[in-house]
Amino acid sequence: MKDCSWPLYSFHNRPKEGGITFSPYQIHHVDADTEKSEEYKKWKEGDTRPPGPEKIDQSMSQQTSGGRPAHMMGFSDAVQNVVMNNYANWDGRASRSEYWWFVLFGALVGFVTGTIDGFLFGWEYSDPTWISTLVSLALLLPNFCVSVRRLHDLGKSGWWNLLVFTIIGIIPLLIFMVMEGEEHPNQYGEVPTNTLEHDANIHTNY
Repeated sequence: MKDCSWPLYSFHNRPKEGGITFSPYQIHHVDADTEKSEEYKKWKEGDTRPPGPEKIDQSMSQQTSGGRPAHMMGFSDAVQNVVMNNYANWDGRASRSEYWWFVLFGALVGFVTGTIDGFLFGWEYSDPTWISTLVSLALLLPNFCVSVRRLHDLGKSGWWNLLVFTIIGIIPLLIFMVMEGEEHPNQYGEVPTNTLEHDANIHTNY
């Protein structure tokens, strides 16, 4: 008589008492379920960590692209890093998140100052915009520096910024600014970490 084997258990090689011998397939899944149950029980008994944090960390780390930072820079950190730490510094590299957060900051500041100018000096096109002009001049240098450092992150020279004066050159510059930077150190510095030394909080992207 031929042996009959089933996916979950087999009747051949059964013990003399008449019990059932489990196949390796079922034993593997029973062990996995037991491990999950014990892990959940420990968590319910007082461990504040959810089950399997190591697996979550590994899955998040696998989402990173090569040597690029796994986290993006936050809005406030980007503004502080550009205005306070690198106001007149075009050395080094700036990530996409740092650059575009500062672009958003500049747009918000322009909207606020434009509104104030409208209330103070009028809403006509010919009316003066003294506050907006002064603030724009104050942000001109850090805006130029962060754009140079953004190009450095791509391994390109800051002189590429001169394309903006050709009008049509704005298109390739815009493409450069949305591209991911190089995954390794280049001639302009190390890969941006997207974190400030004083701040232990990390802002996740993805």
